[in-house]
Parts: sequence; C-alpha cells; structure tokens
Amino acid sequence: MTEIVLSIVMLAALALVAGAAVLWRRTGEVKNPALMVLLAAIAVINVLIWTLPTAGGEAPIAQIRTAGEG
Repeated sequence: MTEIVLSIVMLAALALVAGAAVLWRRTGEVKNPALMVLLAAIAVINVLIWTLPTAGGEAPIAQIRTAGEG
C-alpha cells in the first residue's frame, strides 16, 4: 500500500512541475509556478526520505514492512 502512495506522490510532483511550466508560459506569472515547483521538490524529498537506506542499510519503508510482519 505504501508503494502506491509513494507512486501517487511522485505522479503529483510531475503534474505540479508540468502545471507550473504551463502556467508560467501562459500568464508570465512567477510566484505561483515557483510555489508549485517548490511543493513538487518537497514531495520528491519526502519520497527520497522514505526510500533511501539509512546508515544501517535499511530504508524506512522496509522497516515498516518488517514491523508489520512481526
């Protein structure tokens, strides 16, 4: 289930970047597209936090899976 959530977050981040590019080209506005790109970056960083392994060699998402089995 967590894989699905992380996938949706990544798709949303891609949609935010694409939407920001379209908004910037159509209106020339900078503030809202910049905020959209910032939100996309935060989403990607959150996914990386959950999927990159720690110093112990195990990713937090894997720790959740093993805790659910026990």
